[in-house]
Amino acid sequence: MDARILTRLRCPVCGEPLAETTAGTARALRCPRRHSFDIARQGYVNLLAGRAPHTGDSAEMVAARADFLAAGHYGTVAAALAGTAREIAEGADEAYPLVVDAGAGTGWYLAAVLAALPDAVGLALDVAKPALRRAARAHPRAAAALADTWQRLPLADHAATVLLNVFAPRNGAEFHRVLDPAGALLVVTPAADHLAELVDALDLLRVDPAKADRVAGSLSAHFTEESATEHRARLELRRTEVATLVGMGPSAWHADPARLAERIAALPEPVPVTLAVRLGVHRPR
Repeated sequence: MDARILTRLRCPVCGEPLAETTAGTARALRCPRRHSFDIARQGYVNLLAGRAPHTGDSAEMVAARADFLAAGHYGTVAAALAGTAREIAEGADEAYPLVVDAGAGTGWYLAAVLAALPDAVGLALDVAKPALRRAARAHPRAAAALADTWQRLPLADHAATVLLNVFAPRNGAEFHRVLDPAGALLVVTPAADHLAELVDALDLLRVDPAKADRVAGSLSAHFTEESATEHRARLELRRTEVATLVGMGPSAWHADPARLAERIAALPEPVPVTLAVRLGVHRPR
């Protein structure tokens, strides 16, 4: 593992620093108290202190999402994150800024940010092993770790310069602990009319009108929102891409699969869809 990332990791059991060890072909990270965490042959390290709360997305779901993102449909979001992260990193004193993506999935957004920051390194955190297999190779300067973002993060205090949170749960207290006081948390959430055409046609969950207020409220004890911008694009999707896109959101857990498939099959191709997101920049209090 890249030493610039390894030095900022911490044992999820005791909080001590970690070092890489090798025994034959097996690699692991171990702390001075001999807590050991295996590095999978696919490159990610398991830094869970206990069992994962859930297994996350399946390999099939991850593959579909990887293809969807690789097609560039959410390039507007990636570009906004990269541009904002560049501004933040330029003001950092750290020689090698660390970008942490909490709930990183395949690491696609993290890779886009690292491409814009030639001196930075990155860490993808997620609970889905199929996603982490991809995140571990998403970028040459990135590493990936299996971690529950609702628990203590396996990072030293103030280790991260930029923390990404894209359509993912937020742990305000831990985000504050691991973020450099001069750094920033970048939170991407859906705007009110995000995927509006699909919401109407497929009877999906609507974005809560108070979403921005709820996000700010969940972080207000530890962060102040410095700025917020909206980013939009017009997508033209195939039905298979629509199915993948719906599966990437909360409606996947609430809609009847058979009924949803019928409605998607009835859509004319290409399917026009509005991409509309809000990017909030949050500074530590």
